[in-house]
Amino acid sequence: MTNHVHLLLTPQNDEAISNLMRYLGGLYARHFNYSYSRSGSLFEGRFKSSLVQDDVYLLACLRYIELNPVRAGMVADPGDYRWSSYMAHGLGKNIAMWTPHRFYLSLGENTHQRVKIYRGLINESLGVNVIAKIRHCANSGLVLGTENFKSQFEKITGGSVETGRS
Repeated sequence: MTNHVHLLLTPQNDEAISNLMRYLGGLYARHFNYSYSRSGSLFEGRFKSSLVQDDVYLLACLRYIELNPVRAGMVADPGDYRWSSYMAHGLGKNIAMWTPHRFYLSLGENTHQRVKIYRGLINESLGVNVIAKIRHCANSGLVLGTENFKSQFEKITGGSVETGRS
């Protein structure tokens, strides 16, 4: 997107996403500042994140992200957006630094089957309520999942799914 980036990540440890975002932010800021002869930070505030219950919401989030340039009117087809993982999910192309999630892999026995099934999912519209829920949770730092999942999260972390804090 022109003013933000969506990443759907499965971290290997508790600090992985924060470390990645710090690294990417610093790397991009150095490049941008050097290219435009400037200094200082580029981003406002901390990145936004949401814990996603993968077996229920992962593919919905993936579809939300990959259809975002279409909803924004930037492209007519998600395959036309240069920076999208749809190239891998929907077209079967190998992309550097991309690892398919196990739920994507479970869509079919081989790449051809997965691509065909995923294209079918992309062609199904995401409901307005699903889009609103994904946006709300991402922007508020809330857990995106079933009530049972949220309850388990609260028990394990001692945090609250209502405040987005743990």
